[in-house]
Amino acid sequence: MRRTVFNEDHEAFRETLRAFIEAEVVPVYDEWFAAGQAPRDFYYKLAELGVFGIRVDEEHGGAGIDSYKFEAVLYEETARAGVSFGGSGVHVLLGLPYIKLLATDEQKKRFLPKFVSGEEMWAIAMTEPGTGSDLAGMKTTAKLSEDGTHYVLNGAKTFITGGVHADRMIVCARTSPSTKEDRRHGISLFVVDTKAEGYSVGRKLDKLGLKTSDTAELAFVDVKVPVEDLLGEENKGFYYLGHNLASERWGIAFGAYAQAKAAVRFAKQYVQERVVFGQPVAAFQNTKFELAACQAEVDAAEAVVDRATEALDAGELTPAEAASAKLFATEVAHRVIDRCLQLHGGYGFMNEYPIARLYADNRVNRIYGGTSEIMKSIIAKDMGL
Repeated sequence: MRRTVFNEDHEAFRETLRAFIEAEVVPVYDEWFAAGQAPRDFYYKLAELGVFGIRVDEEHGGAGIDSYKFEAVLYEETARAGVSFGGSGVHVLLGLPYIKLLATDEQKKRFLPKFVSGEEMWAIAMTEPGTGSDLAGMKTTAKLSEDGTHYVLNGAKTFITGGVHADRMIVCARTSPSTKEDRRHGISLFVVDTKAEGYSVGRKLDKLGLKTSDTAELAFVDVKVPVEDLLGEENKGFYYLGHNLASERWGIAFGAYAQAKAAVRFAKQYVQERVVFGQPVAAFQNTKFELAACQAEVDAAEAVVDRATEALDAGELTPAEAASAKLFATEVAHRVIDRCLQLHGGYGFMNEYPIARLYADNRVNRIYGGTSEIMKSIIAKDMGL
């Protein structure tokens, strides 16, 4: 089926990105995997490539292209090569929407040029050790000082992607207590300098997958945050989080689809080369049927994520539609990648094969950005149930 979501500019970017990955990532990816993170200086290379500035306006050093389609190409190409760009994904997908939506003109002048250049890497800290998906239950606090010049931040966060390398962290904290009528009330967003006194990075977490992505625990002990670094209005943080979760969930959905597509590619190549009982594994009817079924699921997921991409670019992707796309694409990827690993036999269990790493990386897609169960709740509520 012919896709209409990409044009010549996107395909030109794809060619450039594919060459970049082959030259700069594939030769050293095993080293990143063993180290548990991509090196910080790699992000400067991404900046030079223009990855960080695509959706940033020209005034602040970007390309001024208000579209997520170039990021979609990035998802497809990294999955195709069986690699990732470390924790840098949150910099653009999660960090940038908050700056564009909430930052004042003064804040944009301070933040965006360094965002585009890679001089300051961004991440966002939502999840806390005792709350998980229940963001309304967060305990981290930010209290305004008596002289009104700064907030004092105290608390802890966990599972923070990009948390080791981040220079600026968007921290969600309580500025007012919740109420019985509205547990979501009282949350605010702050841009925190990770070099601030009292800010500390705890353990770099040892994850099942996403081994090259730096994920950390954070702690805040009397961290002073200037009032100028409040992002948006006080106590409206939960609304802002809900607004931007649609784009985050689109990213997870598209990334999962790209992984499923890559898994079929890896499996097809493997079964054509692997010989058992005197013939290629691809010659067996079961192999053909399995891959055909996987391809059909990938085709369906592609249609779903492409539609979501068009809606996102048009500013029309609703929370329920984003949840539906994430639920469907991540469940498809789960099934497809598992079946493609099975076709590899014992070799599919070895990390030297990209299908094994893909299997581990994919598992978190049904957890972060809101679990599959949370997605179902959002969809059911939208249905009036």
